[in-house]
Amino acid sequence: MIDQKYIINKEESLLNALSKINDIGTGPLVLFVIDEEQRMVGTLTDGDSRRALIAGTSVNDRAEKVMHRNFNFMTVDNITNVNEIKRQKELKMKLIPVLDANHHIVDIIDLERFKTRLPVDAVLMAGGKGERLRPLTEKTPKPLLPVGDKAIIDHNIDRLISYGIQHINVTVNYLKEQIEDHYQKPRNGVKVQTVREPKFLGTIGSVKFVESFYNDTVLVMNSDLFTNIDYEDFFLHFQEHNAEMSVAAVPYNVSIPYGILDLDGRIIKGLLEKPKYNYYANAGIYLIKRRALDEIPDGEFFNATDLVEKLISEGKKVIRYPLNGTWIDIGNPQEYKKAQDLVKHLL
Repeated sequence: MIDQKYIINKEESLLNALSKINDIGTGPLVLFVIDEEQRMVGTLTDGDSRRALIAGTSVNDRAEKVMHRNFNFMTVDNITNVNEIKRQKELKMKLIPVLDANHHIVDIIDLERFKTRLPVDAVLMAGGKGERLRPLTEKTPKPLLPVGDKAIIDHNIDRLISYGIQHINVTVNYLKEQIEDHYQKPRNGVKVQTVREPKFLGTIGSVKFVESFYNDTVLVMNSDLFTNIDYEDFFLHFQEHNAEMSVAAVPYNVSIPYGILDLDGRIIKGLLEKPKYNYYANAGIYLIKRRALDEIPDGEFFNATDLVEKLISEGKKVIRYPLNGTWIDIGNPQEYKKAQDLVKHLL
């Protein structure tokens, strides 16, 4: 549904245009000008209007007199081109009209409200019992435990929405009714679909119960993470390497405070003094080609790591995406407290 507050006919007066700009309120102060056949023909900003009036234009003159005829836009064919949206951001564009072949406005991408528009479906796993957080999870599912002013899962949902992801599913099992009630109403304009898992099916098995996917890329993640991952960069990295699956990974460093013997049987070949080892740990966030989800067996316990191993065994390309920002797996009381302390600092 196109937000009509940004649309004006070229025949309308500059006074009407100014009134309409004033009514926009806190959004970008720009109007998209259309002709009698609903084709976009120009843009008109608050600054354009003021400069025109100072130059002597009458408030009764038509909007087309002062509009910009050269303007940025995207087409329906490249609306999924995230690199193009990124380029528009670099040009400081706040609103991007999306036009069809006849120059009719079919969508408006709001880059003031959203970071981008990712062509991705998201599935969050929220069916676990959260046993390590008991007694907190005896009557409340772990995803609904508060971190700051909202539930753990809502931090993730809101971040996904901020990247323009419009199709979000949450798979539920333990205390499922509470999560279903939580998402009865849309969140920030997006309807979050809950999907019942008939039995515990691991960290990715319940994806098979999502009825519909709308994009060729699916993001699957644990719902109890606290992270500031850049989903746009994650997606572009996945796209650039044309992988079947990408695993977000966090650096994990191990320091041994002793001298370590390098042995060949009982023979000492050398000594490693207080070595440090650098690894990457699975962050529980994945980008997957939709077709790869067919590899998940129906109704069987199946983890995301099982899918990684299966794809690798079939010679499919599975890559690592280095997550260098904030990442906390809220699996125990210590990590839960860490997330609560961190969110106070961030807020």
